[in-house]
Amino acid sequence: MSRLGFDLTWLGHATFYLKGTPDGPKILIDPFLGNPRAPKNAAELAATTSHILVTHAHSDHIEDAASIAINTGASVLSSLEITMELAAQGVPASQLVGFNKGGAATRDGLTVTLTQAFHSSSVRAADGGARSVGDPCGMVIELPNGTVIYNTGDTCVFGDMKLIAEIYRPTVLMLPIGDFYTMGPRQAAKACELVNPQWIIPQHYGTFPGLTGTPDALRALLPSTMRDRVIAPAPGETVR
Repeated sequence: MSRLGFDLTWLGHATFYLKGTPDGPKILIDPFLGNPRAPKNAAELAATTSHILVTHAHSDHIEDAASIAINTGASVLSSLEITMELAAQGVPASQLVGFNKGGAATRDGLTVTLTQAFHSSSVRAADGGARSVGDPCGMVIELPNGTVIYNTGDTCVFGDMKLIAEIYRPTVLMLPIGDFYTMGPRQAAKACELVNPQWIIPQHYGTFPGLTGTPDALRALLPSTMRDRVIAPAPGETVR
């Protein structure tokens, strides 16, 4: 077991594979296996997934959700509108758990609560434009072993992150640092202060030219007492 309370593998961008005990849930967050930093073993890990979590409908977070769910039989936990979108792509209704912000859903001992996030959520429309699909969400992820993770999803910093932390007391914070499309290191550092987790996992950086934020830039902006909390695995690396 890792120092996090679970094993975590970064598959590039905002895609992560989480595993607690050998017989526990195998969780894939925001599956985008075609991202430029995806490791060679990404598809192999995805094939063992039992639960897929999707924060919003942008293609760099949902692109492979339907195909993986169909091929593995994995449950998908997300907002109601996103699960409806995945149903239209052929995912069986029995695998879909669609709920909304403030609500919690449990499958196989895994509990997910949807939280606020400030972003957008859309797919490409038939006319080449954008079609909105639900609201973007963050997620509080409670593993069967009691570990609590707060994945903010794509967002800017906002004051109620502190309220989320007070209610759920996460030990692990996963948040974007890339800038341009989401908060960069400056806002992410404030988010870390608001949540005050034991461990900090940066995401959504280094994949595209506009995403200039780095883990080192985040560390430099954090209070000195928090800098050692940042864990930034290389693509394909598992933190154990």
